[in-house]
Amino acid sequence: MKKVLVLLACSFIALTSLAEEKNDLSGIEVYYFHYSRRCVTCQAVEAVAQDALIDFYEGKIVLKSVNLDDKANSALAKKLGVKGQSLLIVKGDKKIDLTNEGFLNARSNPDKLASKIKETIDALK
Repeated sequence: MKKVLVLLACSFIALTSLAEEKNDLSGIEVYYFHYSRRCVTCQAVEAVAQDALIDFYEGKIVLKSVNLDDKANSALAKKLGVKGQSLLIVKGDKKIDLTNEGFLNARSNPDKLASKIKETIDALK
């Protein structure tokens, strides 16, 4: 009986470690670059992205809202190659641009945008 329990415990630990590796969100960053003057769609892109991160990742990934009019953010914008409003998911040297999906869907189909954000992040884990 002890051998079975030890074997089960070892199996559980191994499976837990694999699950944690598969769910590793470290290094994933989500940015929404915008200007000070923002339209309703710009605001919706940010809101949908923020809600998706809270719903799917329970605060483990935080949306970084970056105002391009603030000179303090110019180095980050340059580093990521941002020239205007952008919704980016970044991990290491991988940068996925979801700007088009954001502007197409944030107001008309927010669930589609939220799903695309989740799909993209899950592929980076």
